[in-house]
Amino acid sequence: MAVDRRQQIIDAATKSFALFGYKATTMDQVAKIANVGKGTIYTFFANKEVLFQEIMNRMIQDMKHVAEQVVDREKKFFDNLNAVLEQMFDFREQHELAMKLAHEVREIGTPMAREGIEQLERAVVSYIQQEVQRAVDKGELKPCNPQMTAFIMLKMYMALTVDWKLRYEPLDKRGVSEQMSFYLQGGLAPE
Repeated sequence: MAVDRRQQIIDAATKSFALFGYKATTMDQVAKIANVGKGTIYTFFANKEVLFQEIMNRMIQDMKHVAEQVVDREKKFFDNLNAVLEQMFDFREQHELAMKLAHEVREIGTPMAREGIEQLERAVVSYIQQEVQRAVDKGELKPCNPQMTAFIMLKMYMALTVDWKLRYEPLDKRGVSEQMSFYLQGGLAPE
């Protein structure tokens, strides 16, 4: 059985970025974790930025795949939103890289880490935007700016899963889902 060196390097780099962040990860560390010579890395990836971009692209594809697995076009928008949110909660918990990048951006503001987080956000907003537009077209949501709505949904999710737990008792995935539904579906105004 042939060893897939490229995949071995990607796996090692993902582990290194998740453990040490973008700034502190070196190609020497990646080579050591992958158990390959540093030159082997450069046969597949021109530099650390290209390797990082490959990992970010894969993470975005993985996130989209996870969401697509639970979306049921026969269900209503908010039912699908809740299912996707629960899956994303689990995905985020299992992928330390996104959390490490967010921490690195907050603590040191590394430009490539910031770009990685922004790339993830753009991909998520784009995906949600398509779903919002689909729901508007079906009459499930009031006419709105789908991009802005998607952005607000993402920021609310991040506030409930990341920012809230910095100050208060963390919410589990059901709690996050309930709060998202409350504010997006029901709102604060009495009926």
